[in-house]
Amino acid sequence: MVDLAAGREAVPPGSAANLLQIHQDFPNQWDAWDVDAYYRNTVVDLTAAEEVTAADGGVRVVREVGASRVDQVITLPEGARRVEIDTTVDWHEREKLLKAAFPLDVRADDSRGEIPFGHTRRPTHTNTSWEAAKFEFCAHRWLHVGEPGWGAALVNDSTYGHEVTRDVRPDGGTTTTVRLSLLRAPRFPDPEADQGRHRLRYALLVGADLGDAVTEGYRLNLPERRVPGSRAVAPLVAVDNDAVVIEAVKLADDRSGDVVVRLFESRGGRATATLTTGFPVANVTVTDLLERPLDAEGARAGRELALRPFEILTLRLTPLAGISPSA
Repeated sequence: MVDLAAGREAVPPGSAANLLQIHQDFPNQWDAWDVDAYYRNTVVDLTAAEEVTAADGGVRVVREVGASRVDQVITLPEGARRVEIDTTVDWHEREKLLKAAFPLDVRADDSRGEIPFGHTRRPTHTNTSWEAAKFEFCAHRWLHVGEPGWGAALVNDSTYGHEVTRDVRPDGGTTTTVRLSLLRAPRFPDPEADQGRHRLRYALLVGADLGDAVTEGYRLNLPERRVPGSRAVAPLVAVDNDAVVIEAVKLADDRSGDVVVRLFESRGGRATATLTTGFPVANVTVTDLLERPLDAEGARAGRELALRPFEILTLRLTPLAGISPSA
């Protein structure tokens, strides 16, 4: 997978991305909740394919493992830097763990994974027992790894189990491998857990910084919706800084007709932004998460916003009298 802008191959020599792997999964206890590190002792790479055909602007690959069937459609959207994998699994395994591995030709000292309204940083080494214990961790819509000047992100639409390892190759290069945990098959407390059909979507984005990871994570989870109409409609609310994400736009719970906007700084740095609206606004008030106005000393009302790293800001917009935001 070549990043044309940077002129570099993202996948290490002799490696394959989107490599499906299956492990035995026998936790010491808490069958449906725990993943124990020794699952790595047994692994089968699913390299054989029952079917490889052109489909829907991409490639369709069908694999069978045990009593299960994995059907993937791999596409490269026009003008994009991401390869999308749309996976349908008819899953009938028992005490197995299915993962998708993405080895990357990058020396990443740490990974950054999304959490609500921000992200966390985790080292990729296992020099201490604390770091070795992070063999499986949670990240929400994206996980980013990179070195100065270049990075890659793995984005997903609700597959939260992740793993990152780092190894030195015989040629002296470093491979950082990101793996997604796709499916398990515990027997307790529900012997039918995860059995049946699943649809999972994820994508690998190359030449990506943190901002790209945030944007593509939202794009995959909340794709643009087209609405028929006779004229262009301005956004209800917008900001002029991509580091500031508008997370929610809603009517106030008190049914006053006010519009509540919740936004946050997404990259871990300070950010300024100007809020614009598609309707006339008489007043802007800063509130808490329950939409209650803050004390005057702590409230920063206005369209010019200044946010601290990962700060969550809730604004209450009062339309001009007699004007509805939906008009």
